[in-house]
Amino acid sequence: MEGKSMTGVDVEITWLDPERSADLPLPAYQSGLASGMDVAAAVDAPLTLEPGEISLVPSGFAVALPPGYELQVRPRSGMAIRHGITVVNAPGTIDADYRGEIQIGLINLGRKPYTISRGDRIAQLILAPVSHARLRVAAQLGRTDRGAGGFGHTGI
Repeated sequence: MEGKSMTGVDVEITWLDPERSADLPLPAYQSGLASGMDVAAAVDAPLTLEPGEISLVPSGFAVALPPGYELQVRPRSGMAIRHGITVVNAPGTIDADYRGEIQIGLINLGRKPYTISRGDRIAQLILAPVSHARLRVAAQLGRTDRGAGGFGHTGI
């Protein structure tokens, strides 16, 4: 592993129909220090996304995340850059209490139709810690140098 060891968190995963999913790989890291696990499409037949089209692509599995974690669903950079295929709600969130099928909402922002076949790697899943905020109402907020400066406030 390229000089650093990675720590792991146990996550339970189950195939929703094990016989139909036997040909699909589990989500997997493609290198020793990769942040995201690639997830494969569990489509039964090729799915073509026309430019501008959105589709929910099945994975064939569900997970049980430990409390205090989420799975973030992010685009694969090569698909996004080369073909304009991205996660429509990027990053998507899979909550720790969700037990349904993981499905990936994809959109074709490219100019050409794009076909997804069974087993194609379509997105990345990133396990991330989650903290809950304890909101406190305050009469006013502390000052900062930025203040209320919004988008583009530091120039281009």
